[in-house]
Amino acid sequence: MKKVVLSVFIMGSFGVYVLWQSQGALPAAYVATQPVVLPKQDTQVAVTSRSIPTPQSATQTVPTASSKKTTTKPTPTPAPAPKKTGMYTDGTYTGSPADAYYGTVQVAVVITNGKISDVQFLNYPQDRNTSRRINGMAMPYLTQEAIQAQSANVNGVSGASDTSAAFKESLASALSQARA
Repeated sequence: MKKVVLSVFIMGSFGVYVLWQSQGALPAAYVATQPVVLPKQDTQVAVTSRSIPTPQSATQTVPTASSKKTTTKPTPTPAPAPKKTGMYTDGTYTGSPADAYYGTVQVAVVITNGKISDVQFLNYPQDRNTSRRINGMAMPYLTQEAIQAQSANVNGVSGASDTSAAFKESLASALSQARA
């Protein structure tokens, strides 16, 4: 009498497979040398054993190159165009440089919801101590005036008349781009 040993192997998420092993030799009809196709995987593992009986009614499915899943990446949608809800179109616009006698003033204006939300100084006279002191006090006032007026028509700062005039010129250039 032949002893038959039942072995159970658990192979990760592939499932449970039962292999029949015999201590004696099995007839040639019971020898399995076919690849075993594992479920839910794109790859197949070939298991050959002399002791796995092959059922006569079983059919095997072997994936072909044409049955592989092809995935396409969705095309990104373009960024929405800046919207114009107020006087100006949303975005950041850089004005042209303007001469302020002791240097150049250039500003960038930030438009949010169609209104001026911020004015940033990109360049201003700062090579002398006096220029740094005067412009350090004038720039916050000029920015505040532009946001409050929502235009380049701002009041100049006393003592910084050259910087104020150059600020108005650069800001007007930036706002003309925002209107287009």
